[in-house]
This record gives sequence, structure tokens and C-alpha cells, in this order.
Amino acid sequence: MAKELTQRSENYSQWYQDLVIKADLAENSAVRGCMVIKPYGYAIWEKMQAELDRMFKETGHQNAYFPLFIPKSFFSREADHVEGFAKECAVVTHYRLKNDEQNGGIVVDPDAKLEEELIIRPTSETIIWNTYRNWIHSHRDLPLLINQWANVVRWEMRTRLFLRTAEFLWQEGHTAHATREEAIEETIKMLGVYSDFAENFMAIPVIKGVKTENERFAGAVDTYSIEALMQDGKALQSGTSHFLGQNFAKAFDVKFTGKEGREEYVWSTSWGVSTRLMGALVMAHSDDNGLVLPPKLAPIQVVIVPIYKKTEQLEKISERVSSLVSDLKAKGISVKFDDNDNKKPGWKFAEYELKGVPVRLAIGPRDIENGTVEISRRDTLQKEIIPIDGCVEYIENLLTEIQKGIYRKALDFRTENTRSADSWDEFKDLIQNKGGFVLAHWDGTSETENKIKEETKATIRCIPLVNIQEQGKCIYTGKPSKQRVLFAVAY
Repeated sequence: MAKELTQRSENYSQWYQDLVIKADLAENSAVRGCMVIKPYGYAIWEKMQAELDRMFKETGHQNAYFPLFIPKSFFSREADHVEGFAKECAVVTHYRLKNDEQNGGIVVDPDAKLEEELIIRPTSETIIWNTYRNWIHSHRDLPLLINQWANVVRWEMRTRLFLRTAEFLWQEGHTAHATREEAIEETIKMLGVYSDFAENFMAIPVIKGVKTENERFAGAVDTYSIEALMQDGKALQSGTSHFLGQNFAKAFDVKFTGKEGREEYVWSTSWGVSTRLMGALVMAHSDDNGLVLPPKLAPIQVVIVPIYKKTEQLEKISERVSSLVSDLKAKGISVKFDDNDNKKPGWKFAEYELKGVPVRLAIGPRDIENGTVEISRRDTLQKEIIPIDGCVEYIENLLTEIQKGIYRKALDFRTENTRSADSWDEFKDLIQNKGGFVLAHWDGTSETENKIKEETKATIRCIPLVNIQEQGKCIYTGKPSKQRVLFAVAY
């Protein structure tokens, strides 16, 4: 099975596409640009969702749900917002079909035209802030900390499974605050939640930073992001948190009465991550044999494969393994005993390797006699024989070691592929021939940023929050600069 994958060195893009499909994560649907997330892929997303949901609730947020359809007039209230999303919007104009055999069968009923066209949500700021106007009246109603798990539609022309699809799943937080300072604090806090999740659960090191004006979310005052580096040297924006100022409050007339009795507009934020994280998980860790999943997000953390020829042998193995399975589950470890006799052990080994199961145990009649089990770890493909007694603790420690090891490997890769450039020629050489992150001086203008992008396809991923101030010259114009920014070619 795994041998059917295109090798990364041959065609990284095709390798990714092959792996997503062959590992049963997702497939293309009959609807252009949309995907079907298969049970195994959705199980990973559910684990991501569960951890993030826990983290959101621990920081005081509550879940709610808002309509999929947004009146078109709402978008016109915030000029930058409508301009930013206008080209990606799917619009509902009619609400009924009819059978018209003269014109080819089922057609849109021209008499069923909507009085106001509806936008299928590309994001929910407008519908939510129209709702918040009814919820917020006094300082006692603040802060309002709401998150929504939903799907959105952005009519992408060039799509790729998980990374960029016309419809995708995500969460979007939308919060309201009494002061500018509180809103900014919320924006940075949620960026930290995303960073924590990426590093401690996805095992992906990320750089936190603020976006340039060119890369800012439509309607935001400031956009912050976490940026990750994939194995092909391209960057992937993996989460964003936006300080919206009072823009949407003013657009939808959302005011509150302060403690002094004065009426003021509220301050707001929005923040979100999507199923794009699934793409990041695949590209950051996997290899030419298949997926490599961090144990904390693996649907199956341990699989046990019996090796036998006779039914009596399977019965003895099953009896011996029964307590092991129970003990592992008692530790909160997800385990599968695969006694399906329709598949040979070699086929099972290849399948679980392809699907990235972190730990695989193989046990046969000789192991029962010797009181041992063969254990194989997916990240390094190393195997060893250990006593079956006491192996629960061993596996528990091994899963922790694998989680840390996968992160270390990704961090080492990023370190090796983060370089500095002090001249335009050096910058071009690094971007074109090395890839990865490039730290370089920039004069702070959108004009220069656009020219660099036109000539190299590299964009400013962010201005890192942890950033040493240093005097320098812009690599493109030679004008003064006080700090380096993070460049990369990105997905």
C-alpha cells in the first residue's frame, strides 16, 4: 500500500494528494472544489476539535450557532470587509425549482426570486454583530466571549484537499469588550491558545507575529497569525487572531452604557482555525511510507496485530491480549486489537503504517510462550522485543517520547531552514534555491512588499512578536529598517 505513494523528492504536491486519499483522510466530491472528509480523517479532526473546544472553554468562551445565510446588505456596512470577500462569495438568489420540460427539465423558478439575495457565509462577522446589537446594552453584558463551530464557503478557483477548498470546516471566535486594551489582550491570548495547540498537540513549531497591512484580514485593525514551515520549505498560515477595533460595532451600531453612564461603541475581536490544520499535520510530519501522527491526535494510538495460523492460536493470543487492551484503555490510550482474519498480517502492517498509527504491537504463539511482544514505533520505524508484563507503562512512556520526538524533528527542520538575508541577491538565491523562512529587513511600505512578491512569489508571513530590534537596510530599496520580518513562499 505505502509503496504506491509518490515519493516526496519526486513530486511533493502529488505525494500530499496521494497520501490524503490513500490514508482515507478525504477525497474530492462531485461538487467542484469541495471534499468529502472520510471517517478516519474526521476522527482526527474530532480530536483537534475536542482539544481546542476544551481550551476555549477554559479561557471563558461559550459556543453558539449563527445562520449559514447572511443578507447581502449586511456586507455593505463595512467597506473593507465586503471588498475583501466579494470575489469569493456564493450568492443565493432563488428559493425554488420547477420542472420545465421545454427548457431541459428542472430549472430555477423565476417567480421564486428572493427579495434580498443571501450570501452563504464566508465568515460571520456581519451576522454576528447584527445579533450582538440585541445582546449588548450595558457594561454588565461585557465581555461577551462567543465561539462558533461551523462550515463556511469561499469560492476558491484553485483547490487542494484540506488546504484550500470551496467549503471547509472551522471555528470562529467573536468577542466584544468594553475597552481597546481588553480586546487587544483577548486577541493576543487566543493567538497563544493556537500556538499552544499547534506545538503541544500537533507537534508543529510555529512563529507568532503580526501581519502587514497587505496581509491583514478584511475589516481588521490588526491581524496576528501563527506561521508553520512544511517539509517542502513553504510556509502555511495555521491560525489567525484579529483585533477589529470598533469597526463592526460602528457598522452595526453596537453600543453599551459604561459605568459612568456614557454610551460607547464596543471593541471587538475575531479568531479562527480550520480543517487547513489537517493539511498542516500531514505535510509537517509524514514520510514516504505514509502518515506520521502525533499520539495526542491519533484516532488509534496503539494497534495490536495477532500472528497466527490456527484458530486455537488466535484464541490463546486473544485471551492473553484481553487484559492488555483493558489496561491500556484504563490509561486513556486508544487501542485496537485487529483480529480480522480477512487480511494478512503483512497487509495490516502496511495499512497501519500508512495511516500513521504511532505504536504497533505484533504477538504470535512464540511470544505467548516467551511472554514477549514485538513493538514498533511509527515515527522512526524501529522495532524491539519487550516483556509483555509491564509493557503498558512502557507504551505510555513511548507515546510521550514519540510526541516529543516528532516535535523536536519538526523544530530542527525549521531551525535548519530559517536563514537571514542582507542583500537582494542573497534573498533571491535563498528563496529560489533553498526555500524555508528568510529573515530580512523591509522598509515598511506596501509598494516594496508587492514588488518583492511579484519578483520572487515570497510574501511577508508576519512581523515576529519575538523580534530583536536592529538597524539595517531594506533588501529591496536600501532604505532604513529597525527589524527583520519573516519572508517565505506560502500555500
